[in-house]
Amino acid sequence: MATVRKFTVVPLDDARPLEDVEAIVRLVDCESERLIQIDTYDPPTREKPGKLSQTIRLDKAAFEKLAEIGSKHF
Repeated sequence: MATVRKFTVVPLDDARPLEDVEAIVRLVDCESERLIQIDTYDPPTREKPGKLSQTIRLDKAAFEKLAEIGSKHF
């Protein structure tokens, strides 16, 4: 698990499609800090489908920056 507090934008030159997975967004209050947590789960093609795979937490500044980056990209 990791908490992201800032982003650096770097282009990906050799992008390829990735497998779709299930994700759950959780609203977290942790030691007087509010965070957005994104949990992803292994797809049915993996050895343990539905197993927690990745967890990322964003603080307020990182969430706002990601929204800004996404808004400009799309």
